[in-house]
Amino acid sequence: GLSELRARREELSGRIRAEEAERGRLQARIAALSRRLSDTSESLAGLRSARAHIDRTIAEMDTASGQILDNSQTLLDVLKEEMGDLGRTIEP
Repeated sequence: GLSELRARREELSGRIRAEEAERGRLQARIAALSRRLSDTSESLAGLRSARAHIDRTIAEMDTASGQILDNSQTLLDVLKEEMGDLGRTIEP
């Protein structure tokens, strides 16, 4: 009876050491993955910020292009009108 208990105790001690070693490996992997996750999150935030800046720049350029086009059309219309007025003034 006593030898069986000691054998069982030794078996359990071995399993406990194995599980503790596995837990240590898992904790190390979790720590490494946590660092990678943190680094990736930081990188992602930077990339999203850069993309947002580009999106704002594109929107501003689209707005400016539209305004330039509108102003050019207005100028062209005014020039056509003045050319018509000039033509009527020159004609006898």
